This record gives sequence, C-alpha cells and structure tokens, in this order.
Amino acid sequence: MLRVAARKLSSLSSSPWRANRAASAYLSRNVVVDDRRSAPSSDPSTFLLPFRGFATESLIHTKENSIIPEIPATVTAVKNPTSKIVYDDHNHERFPPGDPSKRAFAYFVLTGGRFAYASLVRLLILKFVLSMSASKDVLALASIEVDLSSIEPGTTVTVKWRGKPVFIRRRTEDDIKLANSVDVGSLRDPQPDTDRVKDPEWLIVIGVCTHLGCIPLPNAGDFGGWFCPCHGSHYDISGRIRKGPAPYNLEVPTYTFLDENKLLIG
Repeated sequence: MLRVAARKLSSLSSSPWRANRAASAYLSRNVVVDDRRSAPSSDPSTFLLPFRGFATESLIHTKENSIIPEIPATVTAVKNPTSKIVYDDHNHERFPPGDPSKRAFAYFVLTGGRFAYASLVRLLILKFVLSMSASKDVLALASIEVDLSSIEPGTTVTVKWRGKPVFIRRRTEDDIKLANSVDVGSLRDPQPDTDRVKDPEWLIVIGVCTHLGCIPLPNAGDFGGWFCPCHGSHYDISGRIRKGPAPYNLEVPTYTFLDENKLLIG
C-alpha cells in the first residue's frame, strides 16, 4: 500500500500535463468577468495557483490583478530565509563608526562625564574626612586662656579644660626649693621638677588622680601638694606621687605663656 501511494504522489508532482489540467479545471470553475462582460480569460499565466506539494519559489502573486490574497511580509520572510539583512533607514540617519563630524561631540560627552565622576568622588572623600574631624564645640574647648594676674603666691586655682580640672599653682620660693631638694631616684615615677615646669613659679597639672581618676584636694597631704581621699594617694608640691596606690605623677598638659600674665592651655 505504501509503495502504491508513493508512486501516485511522485506521478502527480512530476507530470506537467496533470498540473496544467488541474489549472485549467480551476480556471473553468473560477471565471473572472470584467465590467464589459468579456469572455473568461484562459491565460493560466495570469494567476499563481496553489497546489499541494513542495514548492521552490515564494508564494507571492506576480501581477496586481491576481485573485490570490497578498501574503504578509513576515510569512514571506519565514518561507524564504536569507542571510542578507536590510535595515530600514528611512526614519533615522546612520553614521559610520568614527565619523569626524561627531568626534568633537563624543569627546565633549566623555570628558564631561569623567569630570562629573571625579567631582563626586572628591566630594565623598571630603565628606568622609570632615566627618572624622572634631566638631566646633570640641574645637572651642581645645584651648583656654587664663589670666594669672589675680592668683596670689602660694595658692591654687582650678580651671576646666576639655572636661577635666586643671590645677594652676603659683609657688613661692620655699615651694621651689622644696621641690628641687627631693631625691629623684627615690620616687616611684622619677622626674625632676625642672622637667615638669616651664617657669618655676607656676605649676600646671591636670587634677585627675592617676590611680582611678579621682580629683585630689589641693594644699593637702603629707607633702604639701595634693591628697586623694578616695584611696590615700599623696602628691608633693611638684605633683609627683610620693605615697599611696597611684602609679604615676599628675599629668602636665600642653601650655604656653602668652605674656607675663596670660596662660594658654592646649
């Protein structure tokens, strides 16, 4: 059965006489009559007639008066694949790569973009650096000026600097001699008096005990300097630890004498 069907199919596709006969039969059943009621046309070349089988040409009509409906372009493209691609340029203008007339514009856009990126990076870096700097209120407390003209010899004045008390003592001649007469080798934190003062008359130390951060009392203790009542630390007239649990001397801050009666701490 399969062999018989294959022979009939091959005979139909290979016989031009049968194809023409089928075309004639189609024309006789579908007669086109014009306005002048002319005779039906018998020219088979006027039409493109579809028939079953395999075709090697596209199914598009060749004349305007064909009775075959127009096939969409997409269907034609699918039935006739090709490697040649045609772009529709009617709606825009295309320039070849590296067109000299567009080179200046391209350079301008690239340079402007890079400048904008560089400015943004610079701004971010400045913001990051400024965020780590001290605020205005901290900078305002970074230094303090003190008038020394009102401090009497042998007295101690306490001022506040960076949230800490600072002891300013105006020493007498006896206080200076007593501070220099101490054996430095016998001290827990050896330090001569000359290394702790810029002017022997003035002693400036931070009033925080080096043991646990307490505030010592001035003009008290066994050595005439400062005494911490919390744990019993005694400091001498130069602020050096002489007795008690404190391991170090009172800290000396950074200070400068602006003139004879002006002191800048910080």
